[in-house]
Amino acid sequence: MKLRPFIVLVVCIGFLSGCGTYFNQPYDFQQPRLGETINTREPFKNLPKPSEPVVVGVYNFKDQTGQYKAVETGSTFSTAVPQGATTMMIKALEDSEWFTPIERENLANLLNERNIIRTTREEYRRSNQQDVKPLPPLLFAGILLEGGIISYDTNTMTGGIGARYFGAGGSSQYRQDRITVYLRAVSTSTGKILKTVYVSKTILSQSIDASLFRFVSFQRLMEAETGFTRNEPIQLALKEAIEKSVEALIIEGIEEKIWKPKATDAEISGLLHRYNKEKDNVENTLLFKRPKIDRAHDNAFIVRAGLPFLNADFNDKDPGFSGSLTYQKAISSHFAAGLTLGYYNLYNPQTFTREYVSYEANLNYDFIPYDNFGPFVYGGVGYIDYLRSEDSSLESASSLKLQVGAGLDLNISKRMSLQLFAENHFTFNDRIDGYTNGKRDDYFYNFGVGLKYKVGKNKIK
Repeated sequence: MKLRPFIVLVVCIGFLSGCGTYFNQPYDFQQPRLGETINTREPFKNLPKPSEPVVVGVYNFKDQTGQYKAVETGSTFSTAVPQGATTMMIKALEDSEWFTPIERENLANLLNERNIIRTTREEYRRSNQQDVKPLPPLLFAGILLEGGIISYDTNTMTGGIGARYFGAGGSSQYRQDRITVYLRAVSTSTGKILKTVYVSKTILSQSIDASLFRFVSFQRLMEAETGFTRNEPIQLALKEAIEKSVEALIIEGIEEKIWKPKATDAEISGLLHRYNKEKDNVENTLLFKRPKIDRAHDNAFIVRAGLPFLNADFNDKDPGFSGSLTYQKAISSHFAAGLTLGYYNLYNPQTFTREYVSYEANLNYDFIPYDNFGPFVYGGVGYIDYLRSEDSSLESASSLKLQVGAGLDLNISKRMSLQLFAENHFTFNDRIDGYTNGKRDDYFYNFGVGLKYKVGKNKIK
């Protein structure tokens, strides 16, 4: 029995991709275990100790999204996120060693139990005629921690890839969700909101599978499949987001001098420097971890080369050659105005070669000015001036024109970017090719590449 090499390769890839699943399948019941640690580092490991823990109360840190779990068919009353966020918050506060959390979520139960203790002691005192120590007073919180889970976005990014050939193939799919929590510290003496932080965490789901369905000989059918699915637990993602919010609240509270750490000035300075650097990285990162690039600068110079195709009175349309130099002035992050000096060699293999110089004024619009890669469009007015021709008997032509174009811009360094573009030039006469025939004016396309060099300050604020 012989199989084609590509079939064997597909099956092997599918098997190897699921090795971790194969060798860790749950063949038996598992014993209870302590809570998982999901970070490669402990969330509060690098924090200094407080000079004195702060007594805080958390009444209710709840799910404010109101969302139910999405299913493909039917309906469900299961919530999209865990409902025990208050318990997770109290655990994170305790682990940080910066706070002394007190019971406030089930305060009625605590007060009832204290009343039972108080009544029991009073009866004991009456029956035994002995003094009984009164209950110590309850701790009160100097700071309340409020907030909750304010957003759970599903399918913020989905995708996949797959291929199949003669019954052999494989596919991969992924989905990304996003959960966001807000946390604020409130002074119980004044009601002032001392600090507010928020943290977002993505949740990844991924599946990979490979299959083979093929006749290997007469009346012999081979069928095989393998694959695995991996879903990041929402509970662990929420736990990580809550711990990160507590860590951020501690550090920003140190920066605002809301509470004081037991550390030297150098240690505090280093901690704040690392945290502010992390915040700067976040501010310079767009959604889906796309880096924020300062593409729009005050001034830019663009050198382009292209292949123009004349659409005039001849059927043959062979490419010529074009070159241009553009000065561009940024108006905002999206808009820029430019002046262009261009050269066009328009060519027809049977008839003529004509050279033109053009002067253009364009307005450019960048759709995604903060990305490393993005599309742009432009348009404007210009003048195309006849330069020379190989055939002196042809009519000379100069004309006003309109031009529109679109392209893609890719940053290759902080000051340099590569451009691909396509444009159309509409003239207002029929003599661009040297002949007048019919009523339609001549026009030409231009396709090419360019190199953009940016100078001055960037426009992104």
